[in-house]
Amino acid sequence: MINSLLNKLLKLKNSHLLICDLIIFSITPLLALLLRLDGDLDIQTYILELAIATILFLVVKLSVFGSFGFYRRYWRYASIEELIYIAMLMVGAVVIQIMLFDVLTNILNQFPFTDTLPRSLPFIDGLLSCILIGALRFSFRAVERVSQREPVFNSQQRVLIIGAGSAGVSLLQEMQRNPQLGLYPVAFIDDDPRKLNARIRGIPVLGDRYQIPKWVQSLHIQKAIVAMPTVTGKVIREIVDICKATGVQTSTLPGIHEILNGRVRVDSIRDVRIEDLLRREPIQTDIERVSKFLNGKTVLITGSGGSIGSELCRQIFKSQPARIILIGHGENSVFNIQQELEQLIQVLNKDGKSLKKAPHIYTFIADIRFRSRLKYAFERFQPDVIFHAAAHKHVPLMELNPPEAITNNVIGTKNLLELALEYDVKHFVMISTDKAVNPTNVMGASKRVAEMLVLQAAKESGKHYVTVRFGNVLGSRGSVVPTFKKQIATGGPVTVTHPDICRYFMTIPEAVQLVLQAGVLGHSGEVLMLNMGEPVKIVDLAQELIRLSGYEVNKDIDIVFTGLRPGEKLFEELFIKGEEYEPTQHKKLFVVKNASRIIPKNLMVIVEDLCKAAAYNDALSILFLLEQLIPGYTPDYSTANHQADAAKENNMNRNYVQEIEASVVKR
Repeated sequence: MINSLLNKLLKLKNSHLLICDLIIFSITPLLALLLRLDGDLDIQTYILELAIATILFLVVKLSVFGSFGFYRRYWRYASIEELIYIAMLMVGAVVIQIMLFDVLTNILNQFPFTDTLPRSLPFIDGLLSCILIGALRFSFRAVERVSQREPVFNSQQRVLIIGAGSAGVSLLQEMQRNPQLGLYPVAFIDDDPRKLNARIRGIPVLGDRYQIPKWVQSLHIQKAIVAMPTVTGKVIREIVDICKATGVQTSTLPGIHEILNGRVRVDSIRDVRIEDLLRREPIQTDIERVSKFLNGKTVLITGSGGSIGSELCRQIFKSQPARIILIGHGENSVFNIQQELEQLIQVLNKDGKSLKKAPHIYTFIADIRFRSRLKYAFERFQPDVIFHAAAHKHVPLMELNPPEAITNNVIGTKNLLELALEYDVKHFVMISTDKAVNPTNVMGASKRVAEMLVLQAAKESGKHYVTVRFGNVLGSRGSVVPTFKKQIATGGPVTVTHPDICRYFMTIPEAVQLVLQAGVLGHSGEVLMLNMGEPVKIVDLAQELIRLSGYEVNKDIDIVFTGLRPGEKLFEELFIKGEEYEPTQHKKLFVVKNASRIIPKNLMVIVEDLCKAAAYNDALSILFLLEQLIPGYTPDYSTANHQADAAKENNMNRNYVQEIEASVVKR
């Protein structure tokens, strides 16, 4: 019956509503007069004046409403904005009615057979009109709301929403508007005592997180959704543990870093991930300053198809640069991010939210080790800002392949810097790693050399060239999380190198937000260090992933310790001896003020030798040269010695070896 009534209401057009309004406006002056006189009305006494006033008020209201497009609105989705709109139009109409009513009263007072109408009549008439036309239009929403509260028990899951904030309420609205999704909201859970026993859109707030087991059982809850995108991972872990103890299916909304469009929707709901359990307080980014920095510029991003590079593309896109140049070696990954950005432009245009001037997206497949190819990109696009995210970052693989680490991380960075200086690029931001701090492996050492090159270029040119360091990124291709997930999917075991090994973790959106902020705050020749929070034990990470996958640790899935790999250390460090760290305007960013003053004087000479050693695949010389360049770095020569023996057997170029030896002796 309710659905039938809703269907009939939805068939009403604005022309039908206009007829209804004419009827309402015709009777409200009479009702207003009855209210004013407490029902003691002799209609014969006021009939002429009332008829004239009714016609006058009708003309005024229809003129005001028609002039402001009132009859071009679609009322099925009426909200508080429409209610305010009705009230404002009615206030305007009442003001005009009062002025004209005074004129009418003065004219009618000259006729002895008339009796003066009450001066409050225009106001009471306007109030009644506002109530009645508002009630008529909001009846659409009222009937629809009632129909939404009738669950189809055979197909809908009974849902408990954990979090009665704006995200939870938005989620509730989506569920109520779309019953076909099969989610029937039953109640809220919220830790705020002020909300206890309150009702939000007809749904009660029943208690805090510790009462979840009670209400799950008594209300026959089938699904719990954590709608708290801004709380920390500690809170999420506690709530997930409570929900899992009850056996109820648990999902969540993404963290605030993942919600890019500012609106929470039902299709945002997903399973709880490890990123949620490690979530920290949301970062307060100076979005306006970042947007002003990038707006209208040509931005070049290396490694644009990677996990960090692609997220840089997404977030930079929102600042409306003139052009985004996607440089990457892997054609498939670059193609994917290009398609994603192009589709975003199409969606914004379709939704009527098109950017004033959408950035042009250009793809450029190139290996940064080949200077001639990069030079063509600089010549063609003339970039204003460079974000350098391309790098080899797998520690064990680079330990076995030192020449590749040097050619990509060192020579690639050197090529970019030389071309950036040649083409007068004003801003250069290189993404480094915490493994460059007191490195114990080739990957970290190569990134430390790349840092030195950036600082040297900044020192010589005075341009805004900076380096940003941060730790492991959850969900990136080099993260342990994908490896653990694959191991769990195959039934285990999950392999961890050491029971005490710890790492610093960030989510990809969080890391990129800070990189962009660092690009704005950093000055020439600075290293900026992201505040990584507290380190996380890898074994704890593995245990949480096993539980999230629905298994028990060491019962369904075992954890096996395999021993530290070459170049790996138990604890990552954040500070280099001699560096002076100071806070910046952003509480999550620190700056190394004296970074440019601790660059070795013979940097470029050793880098040239490194390039030669890499060209001849001489791993032994690479390790030796890195040891000379980076204080405290002690390489593992065992693997390199094996490679050197093989090279001797293959009669490696003797002139080159003599050249390297002579260079080292000279220094």
